[in-house]
Amino acid sequence: MTPESELATTPAEVARVQRRTVWVLSLGQVLGGLAFGATLSLGAVLAARISGDDSFSGLAAAAVTLGTALTAVPLAAVARRHGRRRSLTAGMATALVGVVLVIVAVSGASFPLLLAGFLIIGAGQAANLQSRFAAADLATDASRGRDLSIVVWATTIGAVLGPNLTGPGQIVGDALGMPPLTGPYLFTVIAQLLAIVLYLVAMRPDPLLLAQRIVATAASSARAIVRADRPGVARYAIFAVAAAHGTMVSIMAMTPVHLAHLTHGASEAATLSIIGLTISLHIAGMYALSPVFGILADKLGRVPTILIGQGLLAAALLTASFGAESTAAVTVALVLLGLGWSASTVAGSTLLTEASSEERRTRRQGISDFTMSIVGAGGAIAAGAVLGWIGYGGLALVVMALVAAAVLLAPLGLRSAAPRGGADG
Repeated sequence: MTPESELATTPAEVARVQRRTVWVLSLGQVLGGLAFGATLSLGAVLAARISGDDSFSGLAAAAVTLGTALTAVPLAAVARRHGRRRSLTAGMATALVGVVLVIVAVSGASFPLLLAGFLIIGAGQAANLQSRFAAADLATDASRGRDLSIVVWATTIGAVLGPNLTGPGQIVGDALGMPPLTGPYLFTVIAQLLAIVLYLVAMRPDPLLLAQRIVATAASSARAIVRADRPGVARYAIFAVAAAHGTMVSIMAMTPVHLAHLTHGASEAATLSIIGLTISLHIAGMYALSPVFGILADKLGRVPTILIGQGLLAAALLTASFGAESTAAVTVALVLLGLGWSASTVAGSTLLTEASSEERRTRRQGISDFTMSIVGAGGAIAAGAVLGWIGYGGLALVVMALVAAAVLLAPLGLRSAAPRGGADG
């Protein structure tokens, strides 16, 4: 018998398993952030160096994003059939293969192989995204937003520390005779291996398999109250998360270029310091206050918190548009952008989870991660063209259309429960 089938399901025992799961997932997010922070910080540099063309530097991030989108649904299917433990492990193990390919590609100066490696690395990002949903598998309605947001918050640690391992990693790589700029990937490999061991050993019982058992047991009771499926609400949740992500990526991706133009004439060191500080504060906005938004989602409601996020995104876009010529205003805009993304993502992900019946939940979660990744990639590509056409301030106003759509469609997220067994969304 599996550990899930042997475990009793009293409320106290389920609560204990949930607390353990949140801690395991949070530690996994720290390791994942360390792994991918070091990886992605060098991606653009490697792409430009191997291809010999700076215009190809953005293809590394694009390949990772595409890989994330392509593996989100398959990993969700693995979770559905075999549990979160196998799904998260599979994502990290696949990404590990991608890291090896990147090192081989740099050694052989093969640009196609380099992009293939980054594409496969996207599976690890998909696993990291899935972790927030895993935190909600056993959560109650009263704590679902908080538990999900804690796992999102844990990303902060790895995201901040990961890029700072580039220097030490290069020293170690040089000592071992590795190809130039690949030394930091040693830390990526170590962090991913530790995450794999963590999930295999510590995520027992599997939260999704246990949740499925609880639902099956409840369904066998004539007096059971089974959560109704709400496909319309689920569609809105998917849209709200994707729209917030597209808004965030479109502006964030173009900000370093815009800041470089604003600081033209300053020393390269000064320019890089301004860009680095702005992006660091943006990342802090994305993750550091996510527990606050999780609590708000539990206390005020999912849709009201999504609307708070849209208000923050609107404030960010207006600040970026009317303060486009000020580095201080752009920095403030990026912080607000991160906060708006955080509120919308935490509340939207929570809403999606509880608007979906158990048999449809993991599939929709995979669709949500696929959609947000595709929208983010498309937004980053389109933003470059818009920036060249009407500038940074104009770009911010164009992106406001996504915020307006999320606000106008909010009533869809407030629909009452539909009869169980309705059309899938």
